[in-house]
Amino acid sequence: MKKDSSCDLKTCFMCQLSLPEWHPAIANNRKNFIAKKGESIFNEGDPVKGVYFVTSGNVKIHKKWGDKELILRFANGGAIFGHRGITTKIDAYPISATALETTHFCVVDLDFFKTTLKVNHEFAHNMLMFYADELHSSERKMRNLALMSVKGRLAVALLELKEQFGLDQDGFLSLELSRQDLAAFTGATYETVFRTMNELLAEQLIKVNGKALGILNEAGLIELATK
Repeated sequence: MKKDSSCDLKTCFMCQLSLPEWHPAIANNRKNFIAKKGESIFNEGDPVKGVYFVTSGNVKIHKKWGDKELILRFANGGAIFGHRGITTKIDAYPISATALETTHFCVVDLDFFKTTLKVNHEFAHNMLMFYADELHSSERKMRNLALMSVKGRLAVALLELKEQFGLDQDGFLSLELSRQDLAAFTGATYETVFRTMNELLAEQLIKVNGKALGILNEAGLIELATK
């Protein structure tokens, strides 16, 4: 990773919800970096160094799951990550973060982050809501892994990716995601996801053009996702 200076103090979750009067403090306490595609930002078990915010790009948040990798979520467009290191129980990150494309981000240390929460009530409120939503999402993902078929989980994954990243004018996800990462996000092996994608193609629920993945029948995917 190399240092960066492109942050505009307007894009990320923290800057958007902090008081304008607090922005000079953020500017003095942040450290900006650029990570290349495939570059690790931190790894599961690394000592906690701070909380991170995406300026541009996309980061996968993942952890070891047996002998496989499980992608928990993606952080893009001003999102926060590394916040799972904020705890009195451990001093290491319980997850890993890796850039999926060239990604600009900043990091602030824990003491400054906690002070920002105390000073900026709107930011603190939204962090509370964010934690609640993330807990709900994690519980739903664990339930789906235990009870839902791979076909249903793949449908859920595609719908979530559409909601977060949107579709381009041709109906393809506005995200370049490897099939291996799609499998890790679904919680299945590459081979199983490959076979299941072929089933969805045959049923004309999705379409593929090289690495691009599109949705043909959203209602059909929703039906699979709610079984």
